[in-house]
Amino acid sequence: MAIIVHKYGGTSVGTPEKIKQVARRVKGVRDKGNEVVVIVSAMGHTTDELIDLMHQVTSDSDPREYDMLVSTGEQVSAALLAMALQDIGCPAVSLTGGQAGVVTEDIYKKARIKDVKLDRIKGGLKEGKVVVITGFQGVDSKGDIITIGRGGSDTSAVAIAAALKAEVCDIYTDVDGVYTTDPRIVPTARKLKYISYEEMLELASLGAQVLHPRSVECASIYNMVIHLRSSLKEDEGTYIMSPERIEESLDSSSTELGVARDKEAAKMEKKEAVRGIALDENIAKIGILKVPDKPGIAAKIFGALAAHKINVDMIVQSIHSAGTQADMAFTVDRPDLKKAFEVAKKVAKELDAVDVVSDADVSKVSLVGIGMVSQPGTASRMFEALAAEKINIQMISTSEIKISCVIKAEQGKKAVQILHKAFGLEKVA
Repeated sequence: MAIIVHKYGGTSVGTPEKIKQVARRVKGVRDKGNEVVVIVSAMGHTTDELIDLMHQVTSDSDPREYDMLVSTGEQVSAALLAMALQDIGCPAVSLTGGQAGVVTEDIYKKARIKDVKLDRIKGGLKEGKVVVITGFQGVDSKGDIITIGRGGSDTSAVAIAAALKAEVCDIYTDVDGVYTTDPRIVPTARKLKYISYEEMLELASLGAQVLHPRSVECASIYNMVIHLRSSLKEDEGTYIMSPERIEESLDSSSTELGVARDKEAAKMEKKEAVRGIALDENIAKIGILKVPDKPGIAAKIFGALAAHKINVDMIVQSIHSAGTQADMAFTVDRPDLKKAFEVAKKVAKELDAVDVVSDADVSKVSLVGIGMVSQPGTASRMFEALAAEKINIQMISTSEIKISCVIKAEQGKKAVQILHKAFGLEKVA
């Protein structure tokens, strides 16, 4: 008897009819003799609506009461799904994260999961019930309800699946897998049959919104395979797993995890250098001009930003010809621009920098792929493709598995289309 873990996102449980549809799918899995655990998000835009209500009564919410409020959305989904299952003759019980044994750090709003105590979950399964659990939440050492950040239901699902030693964590959403890029931008974008944790982490952090990065981190730590698939279809989606398991799957004649591959397709997939393209339209650029070029300057600038909880992504330093001054440019999330600019102005004054400038009219396009490190020329090919379409690159950042370029915001989607075609990402079956 296998333990099957499903997770359903907000759009998948967004209406009563969709909840009934999920119940029928879950019952079908249980009727095959499996033990089933289901993690659910809040219905549709419930969390946003709860936050809007909060803003109508206060402009400065207490973190504890914030978590008490927003955690109720998942409780509604879990209870309704349990009722829908019971209504079609499938025994079920709903549990909050705390009741399910999810223990978190003592940090409101964005805690990490420390442990999953399985007694209550296993008890429900032993009684022959489907156990429906609220995602996004747990309890701290005091027994307070704690949330684990927006998108945290994915993380809840992976952590619970890992604790239960399930083979796969099936995450159902309104997309049917991970694509080479956003199909809304490139209609010929291709669904990937597999992707590594590292590649998925990069795509998620660079703007692809199909999975929360923390859930991928958690899966990587516990070597838990994620199967991202559509709640509206029975088709397979995309398997997210370690490179080693991907290699085993490609080289094997078996259909590990049900992923059928012919030998020619496997060979082609193994040759791919670029696996996906991400576009982040939520960034802004700040430049500090003519700061002294000496040790400790970068530490002061970025230490001040870190003290204000401002995350910095790309950093570029350029030296002036005299060699005594440098320009420092970096990117931040667009919502952080105002605060980051104020912090940068203050630090620049202390350092006798000439000026601070900012630009919110930018976007970031990125190539991602583990194979890039073994195939020289990927960067030059990217730059040539953009140059041919007169797209100017303002900043460049590289790592072993990504190349990112900051360009004008209005050229972001065009750049994705150009690069997708330049690297032939629609061609590999």
